[in-house]
Amino acid sequence: MVLQQGKPVVIWGKASAGETVNVQFAGQNQTTSADVSGKWSVTLKPLKASSNPEELVIAGTNLIRLQNILVGEVWLCSGQSNMEYTMRKNSKVKPSLAMQSVGEYNPVDELAYANNPQIRIFLVNRKELSKPDSMHRGWNMAQDSALRSFSAPAYFFAKELYKNLNVPIGVISSAVPGSRIEPWISEAAFREDPYFGNEKVDGEPGKFYEPMIRPLAPFALKGFLWYQGESNCFLKETITYSHKLKTLITSWRSAWNDQKLSFYYVSLAPFNYSESKGKVALTRETLPEFREAQELVLSLPRTGMIVTTDLADNLSDIHPPFKWEIGRRLALLALSADYEKNDLVSEGPVYEKMKTKGRSIELSFSQIGSGLASRDGQGLTGFTIAGADGIFVSAEARIDGKRILVSSPSVQHPVSVRFAWDEAAQPNLVNKEGLPARPFRTDNPLKSQLPEGQKRSEALNTANSK
Repeated sequence: MVLQQGKPVVIWGKASAGETVNVQFAGQNQTTSADVSGKWSVTLKPLKASSNPEELVIAGTNLIRLQNILVGEVWLCSGQSNMEYTMRKNSKVKPSLAMQSVGEYNPVDELAYANNPQIRIFLVNRKELSKPDSMHRGWNMAQDSALRSFSAPAYFFAKELYKNLNVPIGVISSAVPGSRIEPWISEAAFREDPYFGNEKVDGEPGKFYEPMIRPLAPFALKGFLWYQGESNCFLKETITYSHKLKTLITSWRSAWNDQKLSFYYVSLAPFNYSESKGKVALTRETLPEFREAQELVLSLPRTGMIVTTDLADNLSDIHPPFKWEIGRRLALLALSADYEKNDLVSEGPVYEKMKTKGRSIELSFSQIGSGLASRDGQGLTGFTIAGADGIFVSAEARIDGKRILVSSPSVQHPVSVRFAWDEAAQPNLVNKEGLPARPFRTDNPLKSQLPEGQKRSEALNTANSK
């Protein structure tokens, strides 16, 4: 396995009540006694990254030797089917969909080449995790059959981290297809959150948290990746999802006793939600409204969100195939914020403010990197504009230095602009680093609900982009 560098590392287990337990690793030697219920733990002092395999020795009445342990960076990856999406599925993607980098093999063929012993993977099996020794039996090198069954986004994230950091990387995948967010949050966390209080929350709270997340704490981590939301989007949730995701983040951080753990997540990709035949009637604006609710959670510190409007091949497929790019973009967030790779541009353009200029609206953005651009070299797409009547029509948009001017011959006195405000929108506005712009509407009714933390975050983003 991989142990987290630079942080105290808890080693824990069960023994007979009062039994003396000795733990040795990397020159450290600690002794403790099991409590009356048989639980014991020791905390190793922060370790330095090491690619030299070490042995962890746990000695009590019996002796446990865990071998081939590295020290580096560890991330926990969770969510529903798009996080669970396996490398086996990735290998069946049409090769033509992979935009090959010069000199690199096609990421669809990754299984044939993956053999880096510095990347280790752990696939959570909720039926096994409750067993005492499952945490060390579940680790594998990222190759062969173990990798075939493992999360593609998590693996490609790990691969990108390793390429940039050159230290061992451990990724844990704990995801369930089709799951809503509520099962990943403990019942206690809902009760303790003032927003929910004693209100009964449906969606089976705690169902997956108890067997698939809680037993992992306090295994030392750098942070979390989250790819979920489709099941709640089908329920047409907005601000309630924002609060649920906020509750999940704060409660997971509390479970690890570390409110500084980073949390990065995926804004949902284009999909025809409005054509679903579920109990809740959805519109073409259901998806952009849900993304807006996802964005609100960026008010929490040490959070980040990637945009995927350019990563859909088939709008009837809720499982877009570009998982190598999902992993890479999540890694960009981590590399920039957690590993001080300040030269990296980690996000696409983010709408900042607007100003009316005659019959046009001038838009300003943060996160423009080396500058604004059109991905395909064609005129900008995905913009609509409205006057005081609130009727939005297609708009012409052009880049004007660091800003964008939006107008329409049919709107003489513009008031509002929307961008990518449709479930099928796949607009071409990017920064010159190729990262897509975040969907937005200047008439966002949720803006007034943003806490001060969000305003500070936006100010910071603005400062970082200059």
